[in-house]
Amino acid sequence: MIRVVVVDDQELVRRGFRSILSAQDDMEVVGEAADGAEALRVLRDVDADVVVMDIWMPVMDGVAATRELVASGNRARVLALTTFDTDENAFAALQAGAGGFLLKNAPPTELLSAIRSIAAGDAIVAPRVTRRLLDRFAGQLVPAVPAVHSSAKRLATLTDREREVFLLVAQGRSNADIAERLHVAETTVKTHVGRILGKLELRDRVQAVVLAYESGLVRPNA
Repeated sequence: MIRVVVVDDQELVRRGFRSILSAQDDMEVVGEAADGAEALRVLRDVDADVVVMDIWMPVMDGVAATRELVASGNRARVLALTTFDTDENAFAALQAGAGGFLLKNAPPTELLSAIRSIAAGDAIVAPRVTRRLLDRFAGQLVPAVPAVHSSAKRLATLTDREREVFLLVAQGRSNADIAERLHVAETTVKTHVGRILGKLELRDRVQAVVLAYESGLVRPNA
């Protein structure tokens, strides 16, 4: 059962999400909140797998709440909701540690698929979309924790092959693309990606793209 907390300042939106999610056999809404600060309080008391988090909220917005949630070590993964896929706050949420973002007007089937994917540990924003956001906003944003100066030290833990795979992931390439380029099996690529994420202490591939930009290995519009 996927345990979900819904965070949105509009009560009707929360009710709508609850109705959709509660109708699923594999999902349960275990909490609601009207702003980021309330969400953090709720998440101290409930064990959640996924937090459906609106970005624009009063008191504490979704970006700040995501940052604090990740810093606290809470295992819940954040699915950020935004109105526009070019919103710089959508990238800010990814940089803060969200596992992905979804447009608020996405159909219910997309929402449900995104929640299931993110609960399974997948990033539901394609790295290519993340790169598009980065190309537009990377120069305007404050680096996430850990700080940029520590990026080189973290990347130094990678083997030559892992570094090669990391750069391809950062370019938004799929496992199948990477396997074809490196002339290896796709399962081998999956193994490399898993080790890379573990060594770099990253939650998912989206965070790998963010780190690549922060470290200067990939530059906007490159």
